[in-house]
Amino acid sequence: MVEDKKASGLEDSKLVRKVLRGDRGAFEAIIRKYQQPMLNYVSRMVREREMALDVSQEVFLRAYASLSTYRPEYKFSTWIFRIASNFLIDHWRKKKIVAVSLDQPVENDGDECFLQVADETASVVRELELKELQASLEAAMDRLPAHLRELFVWRHVNGMSYEEMAEIKNIPVGTVKNRVFQAKEMMRVLLEESSCPV
Repeated sequence: MVEDKKASGLEDSKLVRKVLRGDRGAFEAIIRKYQQPMLNYVSRMVREREMALDVSQEVFLRAYASLSTYRPEYKFSTWIFRIASNFLIDHWRKKKIVAVSLDQPVENDGDECFLQVADETASVVRELELKELQASLEAAMDRLPAHLRELFVWRHVNGMSYEEMAEIKNIPVGTVKNRVFQAKEMMRVLLEESSCPV
């Protein structure tokens, strides 16, 4: 697994060098590689599909414009997720965040992202239970403060390491671990409050 990450980092550095030499196809390869993880992260932060698509696109545009500032000794994924995190912080500062009732049910219009729970042989009853669990998890995640939700999503949805998250947020690893723990504890309490069968 370590070799895979190293190979991935080398591949990213090569792609960046190609882009800087004028190869647009190389940047398309970068987008293909990071598009889904970026959309997963942004979707869970803004909770609106169209806005998530717009923000993700803006992040890639900013990354492209700033590519000459990327330093290959750092992981590309860390660099691009830092751009995304900073963009969201700026976005929230400029726009007042609309207050939403904590009792408001989560809407499922088919465009929202849900945690994936694999169960290939699920019965109709089990499928219903899984949908209810997903809705409960999403509702609980929505109630987390943004700074905890961000780290929770990176760790438990995108599978980032504590070190990667610390580098993106420019905070100590211990602080990241503490905040992820806080997020998990809050999720546990929220799920218990909603009587979610976990």
